[in-house]
Amino acid sequence: MTGTEAEFTSIEICAGAGGQAIGLHAAGFRHLALVEIDKHARETLRRNIEARPDWVWEERHCDLSHADATTFEPLEDVKRDGKLLEPEELDLLAGGVPCPPFSHAGKQLGKDDERDLFPRMLHLVEQLRPRAVMIENVRGILDPKFSDYRDYIKAKLQSGTYRADDGSLVTDDGLGYEVCHWGILEASDFGVPQLRPRAILVAIRKDVLKDVKYEWPTSTHEHPVSVVEALGESMKARYEAYYDGPRDQEARTAYARWQARATERHEELEAKDGAGIAPTLVGGSKKHGGADLGPSRAKAAWKQLGVSGLGVANDVETCKKKGSEDRDLFGVDGPMLTVEQAAIIQGFPGDWIFDGGKTAQYRQVGNAFPPPVAEAVGRSIMDVLRAARERDAKS
Repeated sequence: MTGTEAEFTSIEICAGAGGQAIGLHAAGFRHLALVEIDKHARETLRRNIEARPDWVWEERHCDLSHADATTFEPLEDVKRDGKLLEPEELDLLAGGVPCPPFSHAGKQLGKDDERDLFPRMLHLVEQLRPRAVMIENVRGILDPKFSDYRDYIKAKLQSGTYRADDGSLVTDDGLGYEVCHWGILEASDFGVPQLRPRAILVAIRKDVLKDVKYEWPTSTHEHPVSVVEALGESMKARYEAYYDGPRDQEARTAYARWQARATERHEELEAKDGAGIAPTLVGGSKKHGGADLGPSRAKAAWKQLGVSGLGVANDVETCKKKGSEDRDLFGVDGPMLTVEQAAIIQGFPGDWIFDGGKTAQYRQVGNAFPPPVAEAVGRSIMDVLRAARERDAKS
């Protein structure tokens, strides 16, 4: 498939800075619409689509004008080849619906949380009747306390019984889908140097699936990529900006100290069948101050990797301009991460552009779905869609 063709199309709600979109694009999907409420994240998507030659199809056809998933009406708003999209025409509806309702940090209010967009996602499934559905969330949604809610979601998709709020059992005929898998994938199994388990639901329309077997993604990496391996080059570049200057020796010593500490921690964990991967990055909420690398436990884990988690560093140019190197690079707990380095920890391409100020950029990174994991799931869905198309072409 060339950059100007779209063999398989997708729509994504809650697209964020594009983590899932990048992965699905790499798997072969072309995006008809990316819906995202955050203005900086929307601008991030626009800037990257315009800047990347391999996204030329999206530049011509992808609708970025819709911010609110709760009012998004794809059959009235989205066009393909100049015509409004029709039911059963879309290949994949995807979305990383908000995780706070099911995360421990978000109080786990589940369906009682106003941020719960599962009902909206199901409404869009009913409208669009895409060939496949992919929903990503935190692992907390698979906790025992949400079993009734999971039963409700599965019943709505594939038929079944669930317990209503009043305790009565309700039977639903479903929307004609098969929930092929709802499980956890760990990002570090796919080359992402971070502890980031995500719960992913994959459903295929029954008339598409028929006799085709869906295969859940398997690990692409036998050994996790460590933080020292992932960040080595970018960290060296940050310190090299001070080589051959008044802080030459300090910069060389600080870089060597970080590298030794991160390597030592990796080797220590490797001996215990672990790896020196990063703790889970969090984006934080707009209600709380600036960006940092998460709660106390996460900061302690970063410290063991030679990184200060007390904030996010300026990039090399801004650091020199603002004279923030004492905070950003030479602190007693080690260097802070830049937004670009946090993006590496999430598995973003090195040249992905993030819009907004440093805090806005970091929130986009911290809230993202790692692209390599999205790609693995996208490929598993693509395998079914291709096999189904080939089967139907023969009949």
